[in-house]
Amino acid sequence: MDNHRLQALHDAGQSIWLDYIDRTMLHNGDLERRLSDDVLTGMTSNPTIFQKALAEGTAYDDQLRAAPTSLDLKQLFELVETQDVRDACDIFADVYHSTKGADGFVSIEVSPGVADDVDATVEEAHRLWKTVNRPNLLVKVPGTEEGAKAVRRLITDGINVNITLLFAVKAHERVIDAYIDGLEARVAKGLPIDSIASVASFFVSRVDTEVDKRLELIGGDARKLEGKAAVANAKMAYQLFLSKFAGPRWAALKAKGARVQRPLWASTSTKNAAYRDVLYVETLIGPDTVNTMPPKTIEDFRDHGIVARTVDANMDQARADLADIARAGVSLDDVTATLLREGIASFEKSFVTLSAGIKTKIAQLHQNGN
Repeated sequence: MDNHRLQALHDAGQSIWLDYIDRTMLHNGDLERRLSDDVLTGMTSNPTIFQKALAEGTAYDDQLRAAPTSLDLKQLFELVETQDVRDACDIFADVYHSTKGADGFVSIEVSPGVADDVDATVEEAHRLWKTVNRPNLLVKVPGTEEGAKAVRRLITDGINVNITLLFAVKAHERVIDAYIDGLEARVAKGLPIDSIASVASFFVSRVDTEVDKRLELIGGDARKLEGKAAVANAKMAYQLFLSKFAGPRWAALKAKGARVQRPLWASTSTKNAAYRDVLYVETLIGPDTVNTMPPKTIEDFRDHGIVARTVDANMDQARADLADIARAGVSLDDVTATLLREGIASFEKSFVTLSAGIKTKIAQLHQNGN
């Protein structure tokens, strides 16, 4: 299978991660094939993805059938989720080792219900880290203010973290600071930092969806700004990344083996059919980045993606676009705050639906006498 465009994307410094997981692909060789065909070096998951995977087929029936009856629905979900993520970590283990721990990660998410509780987030992250028990695991923590506090503690404890649901550059700065603070805390305790990994998942297409909706309501010339907010916002996040991981403070940590917290572009499938289907890949290519894509976006890029360093190109235009959007009457601060609330609520809804699906599945298995 032709993968020269995907290979070129990888060679440009951007890791390609798959934003999808299900048990069938873990066991039938499909994921191993994708490591080669799609140049994959990692994988992400979330409650919405698991909801879809559990709802389809019978891949999880045997494990649910054999599960102890004493487990509640959350524990049952963790049982199947941690097995899938552990198996995926093992499939990516060669990538992890061959890159000396720079890549090959698989993500698992803490319950969205603890997004505003620092202690509960830390406790759940520790449990997931211990249960999966793989060095190439990333525990996903929401990018709330409380989440940033949890990130500092988790990094100090030596747990790899993927901070998710980042929409605002200010929130991105908060989690970068939390990561660096955590590394410094480990150094102060005489602990190693050369095997700690973190990515900051900065969401892209959803920003355009919300901004475009507001620009449409304003109407007139404001509509000429549709489709410009998301990429400009992400480019500003990359500029922040470059500035934060430079200078003497970072140099001291780098000398001890610390790795940068890479920006991970999430929500990169195109939601508006009027936009190019690989818009949010082509416009954010550059060193030390990750793009996690659903299967369709990977296939689209394989077919017609164009590779060039774009993530820090045309920065004056990006700043001008954001200024014009503000002048048109759209507050990016309000947009990103709305998207964070909606993102947490969406994952919570998926978790509830997923739990109900597990309950229904178990009832069906028992009803069938299985």
